Amino acid sequence: MGLKTFKGGVHPYEGKELAKDAPIVEVLPKGDLVYPLSQHIGAPASPIVAKGDRVLKGQKIAEAGGFVSSPIYASASGTVKAIEPRRVAVGDMVNSIVIENDGAFEEVSYTPCEDVTALSKEEIIGKVKEAGVVGMGGAGFPTHVKLSPKEPEKIEYIIANCAECEPYLTADYRRMLENPEELIGGMKIILQIFDKAKGVFGIENNKPDCIEKLQELVKDEPRIEVCPLETKYPQGGERQLIYAVTGRSINSKMLPADAGCIVDNVETIIAIYNAVKLGKPVTNRISTITGDAVEHPGNFLYNIGTSYQELVDAAGGFKVQPEKIISGGPMMGFAMFSLDIPTTKTSSSLLCLSKDEVSKVEPSACINCGRCVEACPEQLIPSRLAKFSNNGLAEAFESWHGLECVECGSCSFVCPARRQLAQSIKTMKKQVLAAKRKK
Repeated sequence: MGLKTFKGGVHPYEGKELAKDAPIVEVLPKGDLVYPLSQHIGAPASPIVAKGDRVLKGQKIAEAGGFVSSPIYASASGTVKAIEPRRVAVGDMVNSIVIENDGAFEEVSYTPCEDVTALSKEEIIGKVKEAGVVGMGGAGFPTHVKLSPKEPEKIEYIIANCAECEPYLTADYRRMLENPEELIGGMKIILQIFDKAKGVFGIENNKPDCIEKLQELVKDEPRIEVCPLETKYPQGGERQLIYAVTGRSINSKMLPADAGCIVDNVETIIAIYNAVKLGKPVTNRISTITGDAVEHPGNFLYNIGTSYQELVDAAGGFKVQPEKIISGGPMMGFAMFSLDIPTTKTSSSLLCLSKDEVSKVEPSACINCGRCVEACPEQLIPSRLAKFSNNGLAEAFESWHGLECVECGSCSFVCPARRQLAQSIKTMKKQVLAAKRKK
């Protein structure tokens, strides 16, 4: 049987060899910890501590600000130093809780669940909500909302996004190799909520060891299977993954649940296991610190709120001063100008490159070659959408289905004229959506 995939996409340099063989290493923070109150989609969390309060690791410091929101927990013991705006990876100033780390890591006591199978669906969703679990692949959508669709009986697939299609990233790869039991345990917990669903681990075939390991571990699980995927970017995009696994299509007006699917990232599913089985809130996660400017690229289990500088130090610092630092992968990540930035629940990687090759290239006129059309996983015409954007033609942009763009960057990657197509389209998308909200 052939590998599952989607139409379009690109094959960028993978770069995974830099960190894929580096086992997960735990890093304890030394400096202050900063917790932005908006590290998820939806309403910001509301602080429930004040300056001068002493907190313990695992203690709730901010509660959800609404249904589509998520609580935040301290990842170290210490004293609340301030509640003030701090800069985050995307450049915004976000109100944040600052905790002076006392280095003792005194922790609250957790209550593990002896028999997860005895829990009701509502109890499972409640534990996930209380633990502050969000989409940890980068989206940050509160997971309890995702697990509460309007018609749960219509959910047929729980898809674990194990593709990790962004170049350089290897955190999910190490999780699958080192913590497969927790990943499978998390999948079983989700399947308890949806009686008619089956679980699918969608893994790109550049990870044959993960495919083999998970296939062996689930061979006696009738409701769980492993689906090998063709290695192609953006195979891990939600729409592309759903199509590859099920053959079903969704658009910007639909949710995965409308196609009978729920999609969760590897780190998110492990966080669900920790929340429900172990009673632990989200206080840490795995991140890949990599790139040719890093002395010892690797995968690190760190406490959320730790600064990126401390993670770079844990990787041996820089062997050369990087020209480009990116939070996330090179295709969809955000360029950063400082490492004095706090990590959050969605901080999956830091990419440090010795050369900023993209900024040195001057774009030229479109040659109408059609490569962007071939690469687009949504079958759009990126060159035309970018032209509409550059000329401020919002109506034309929308009529040519510009809102269907998934912002994967494949069009910019293949453009021989080096035009910044994805950036132009993304800008117009924001403007159109903002205008719709005003109406």
